[in-house]
Amino acid sequence: NGVAVVDAGGVGYRMTISGTTYDAMPPHRSVKEPPQVKLYTHMAVREDAVELFGFYSLEELSLFKLLITVSGVGPKAALSVLSAFTVSELATAILTDKPKMITAAQGIGPKTASRIILELKDKLMKEHAADDLMSAMGSANLPKSVTRSCLRAMLPSRKSVKLATTKRAKAIYRA
Repeated sequence: NGVAVVDAGGVGYRMTISGTTYDAMPPHRSVKEPPQVKLYTHMAVREDAVELFGFYSLEELSLFKLLITVSGVGPKAALSVLSAFTVSELATAILTDKPKMITAAQGIGPKTASRIILELKDKLMKEHAADDLMSAMGSANLPKSVTRSCLRAMLPSRKSVKLATTKRAKAIYRA
């Protein structure tokens, strides 16, 4: 895990970032001309601290938010997992039930890896199914009302829609 300081309007915000985000960022050549970077953030508020976490992609942020819903997985452990794997590698490990692969992340033992799979597998399967549905319906040129009905049937709550990675899926659901 690394740290990035983001200047926004003359104020520097310290963000903890994953190794994946660090690797995706452009090199920092000069203090006078730092690179322009867009990071997606999550703010964790605790009794004793307020922390910012930055991510290079929306998919990484979404997976981070899913990981911290798992019992026993906090922001630091979630960042450790996201530093060890790309989003697609982690999703594949969860969907194919490979806890041993997830234990490669620093600080993640077999019990925690199994809990991650148990608690996230169904959520990720719904997310992928929604993406597949949107792709199929888009190529079939079905009416927007039919697509919306199917998506609502698959993702009954608004919270589930936030997990969908397809922007089109979100837009149709809200319409």
